[in-house]
Amino acid sequence: MSDPTLLIQMLALLLLTGAVAGVLAGLLGVGGGIVLVPAFFYVFGMLGFDGPQLMQICLATSLATIIVTSVRSVLSHNKKGAVEWGILRTWAPGIVVGAVLGMLTAASLRSDTLQLIFGTLALIVGLYMALGRSSWRLGDAMPGGARRMAASPLLGFLSVLMGIGGGSFGVPFMALHGVAIHRAVATAAGFGVVIAVPAVIGFLFMQIEPASRPPFTVGAVNLVAFAVVIAMTLITAPWGVKLAHAMDAKPLKKAFGVFLTLVALNMLRKAMGW
Repeated sequence: MSDPTLLIQMLALLLLTGAVAGVLAGLLGVGGGIVLVPAFFYVFGMLGFDGPQLMQICLATSLATIIVTSVRSVLSHNKKGAVEWGILRTWAPGIVVGAVLGMLTAASLRSDTLQLIFGTLALIVGLYMALGRSSWRLGDAMPGGARRMAASPLLGFLSVLMGIGGGSFGVPFMALHGVAIHRAVATAAGFGVVIAVPAVIGFLFMQIEPASRPPFTVGAVNLVAFAVVIAMTLITAPWGVKLAHAMDAKPLKKAFGVFLTLVALNMLRKAMGW
């Protein structure tokens, strides 16, 4: 890194990003990746790092932070007996397969294509958060057999293409199949670990063009963003939890769904060159 001013700007923007992501994670129970990927994209873009592989750096760095936050979350939830280990054990192999396929696919795509994918999937998640109902059901139990063999890799695959852990897809999927929401959140943290670990290992060996590569990037993982965001989310996530207990988080979650929908639409707009 030859320009200390650029590094200072990068640190300042990432400190703000990590702080906001931590508060939202604690307040709304959303995974950090759904916030971090677009935030990284705009931060790195503002600093002048642009190119056909920028989104890979955003996805990989987001997934790296998810390893730390998901492990911490699983351990915390497990102390309260909230993790459905039966679901996690039976779904993990397929999720890992999907995560590896997702990493290989993401590594082969251009940044604008990944923007289009992220925007489309984030739009679906945002609309679900804004309009979804807790009474909605697809079944009374998690799928097994052939349905699990099809659904588990898809969950891992789509999550890596968005740079997210298990929360954004895993929580609603389990809730729609009759898993209590607090147990779904706890188990989805385990999904996050098995999604992020194999994907990040692959991304660490990816070759990134200089135009897309911020300073201190190993493979596709930016170490500065990883360290700063982890530090800030560990500080600010408890603040969000306190706020969640002090107010009704349901309308805030719907409001965030609207915000995420707007972010997704803007990402789609940029991907299409509008």
